[in-house]
Amino acid sequence: MSMPGRPSPPPLGIYVHFPWCVRRCPYCDFNAHQLTGQLPEADYAQALRADLEASAARVWERSVASVYLGGGTPSLFSPQSVERLLSDIRMLCSLQPDAEITMEVNPGTESGARLDDYVKAGVNRFSIGVQSLSDQHLRLLGRIHDAAAATTTVTAACATGARVNCDLMVALPGQSPVAAADQVAELAEFGCEHLSIYRLTLEPGTPFYRNPPAGMPDEDSAADILDCAAAAAAAAGYQRYEVSAYAAGSSARSRHNLNYWLFGDYLGIGAGAHSKLTDGRGVLRSMRHKSPRRYLAAAPSGEFVASSQRINCAQLAFEFMFNALRLKEGFAV
Repeated sequence: MSMPGRPSPPPLGIYVHFPWCVRRCPYCDFNAHQLTGQLPEADYAQALRADLEASAARVWERSVASVYLGGGTPSLFSPQSVERLLSDIRMLCSLQPDAEITMEVNPGTESGARLDDYVKAGVNRFSIGVQSLSDQHLRLLGRIHDAAAATTTVTAACATGARVNCDLMVALPGQSPVAAADQVAELAEFGCEHLSIYRLTLEPGTPFYRNPPAGMPDEDSAADILDCAAAAAAAAGYQRYEVSAYAAGSSARSRHNLNYWLFGDYLGIGAGAHSKLTDGRGVLRSMRHKSPRRYLAAAPSGEFVASSQRINCAQLAFEFMFNALRLKEGFAV
């Protein structure tokens, strides 16, 4: 709700970060930590609740259009914990009845029955980290699943009735344009409504950056592979609406990611999560403690924010353009 004479704030999404993985992939530069020992599921759920409570005053009047459970590997957490989290969000925030609630899922960490339970808990969109349908490339990428597990997970997710996105990585070492296009076509046959097609990049600080895998395609070859993947997506009926995003119709677009690209606001909770919130003083960006241990230790005090800064006008213009120009439609002037 906005006061008379005051412009309405931008749309709001909530991002929840789950920082643990069974094994950290050598290309990953996200805040992901290899799980050693028992998953502190109950303690982390309690900390997320405390984080929401500490943030409620900033967002209580804002209508929440989307929730995104990302990581890391959210599917390490039980459907019961996800249900509790979504219940806490509904209790402490103004979640729209038709809100998009997305959960990242990695093949090898769940079963078909478990996916059904996530839907019962409130999830209505899955984003599945397929990455490749080649066992050879999955091993190179350090994934814990094989191609058979990926196809089983995609099939089970589509059967739940939730919307399904599949992440696919292309321009892999030794990959041909035809092989990349074939994988796009194969994923389309499963009935997933959205594809996110990325090029393998060597990010600073990752094992692949320090020791690149042999056979990486050069720039021209990588462009050819990406073009073939895009053409295969178009042939299968997907519409490209963002640099890496393809949807089977406008209703299948990722509402949460569109909010980022359209420069909407988002509250990030969980270890290392980032927020962008607009208030009467402008735009405030903040980041939670990255270390899961330090984040958990902050629960009693509610002091989860590690850093924050106000964004000046020049930064705002750059960030808006940087995001808006990812979209096919661009922006209106």
